[in-house]
Amino acid sequence: MMPQTASHPRARVAVLISGTGSNMAALLYASRRDDCPYEIVLVASNDPEAKGLLLAEAEGVATFALPHKGMKRAEHDTAMEKQVLASGAEYIALAGYMRILSPEFVSRWEGRMLNIHPSLLPKYKGLDTHARAIEAGDSHAGCSVHLVTAELDDGPVLGQTQVAIMPGDTPDTLAGRVLYAEHQLYSRMLEELVSRPYRADWLLAKVSELALSLPEAEARESHGAPGWRTGGKSGKFFAHFNDQHHGEPHVAVLVKTDGPDELAALVERDPDIWFRPAYYGASGWAGLILNRPGVDWDHVRSWLERSWRTVAPKRLTSLIDAADQF
Repeated sequence: MMPQTASHPRARVAVLISGTGSNMAALLYASRRDDCPYEIVLVASNDPEAKGLLLAEAEGVATFALPHKGMKRAEHDTAMEKQVLASGAEYIALAGYMRILSPEFVSRWEGRMLNIHPSLLPKYKGLDTHARAIEAGDSHAGCSVHLVTAELDDGPVLGQTQVAIMPGDTPDTLAGRVLYAEHQLYSRMLEELVSRPYRADWLLAKVSELALSLPEAEARESHGAPGWRTGGKSGKFFAHFNDQHHGEPHVAVLVKTDGPDELAALVERDPDIWFRPAYYGASGWAGLILNRPGVDWDHVRSWLERSWRTVAPKRLTSLIDAADQF
């Protein structure tokens, strides 16, 4: 049975390494905490001699190694990804993986692959970061955890730790202290990333972005909770945000159905996705559950649009209908 934390399953993470894997070890030992929201399910490397593989094996973690020499980049990426997928991993953490990944690989894991870099990005992308920080006369160096994009060391930064540059520091002495900071920062940022899909504040921001992309949609509180309506001053609500209201365990967006019959059918067919909200259910509003694994945000978007259509003035729906024909 999969270990659980905070009422949801632990996220499964694959770690890619090329050497000693000290950051991998930091992630692994952090994951042994009872309330850690992730587990390491695979450590893979492009170097069969990578010392981190031995540590992973000793700690009972599955390993995989495939030398990249003689292989095209995309072929090697595909072989590595095949093992990642076979492990059931939902996220990839790069920990000293000395390979530039193909754009296709990166795009498939957008938002679910992260890396740690030994500088305070956007400063000093690439190599020799500590020497460059010392030469520049910086007061501090440090490390950054960021989401991986096709551009080298250029994805959105999730967090940073500053490390003071001391008189007489060399790149090696500075690197040693920055490594301590890396080991502390990486596990915290991984925990935060994998916990996002269950946090009400992150889910609210995600729903709000989708709702406000609809014509003349505006955010407005209803009964003390966030909601969205359309149609101007006399407009009507097309969605409400539900953060575990009335003792329910769900973080959800409430959308309009055709009525109680459709609501009942949705809940009966997919009880892990839909529920009948205590306050709004009698009038056919359905709760679309968001704090669960694998939310299909296109599905959420389509229900928000459908709900919006039920209350939007014809002058607005006709604009969307015309746009849909192109």
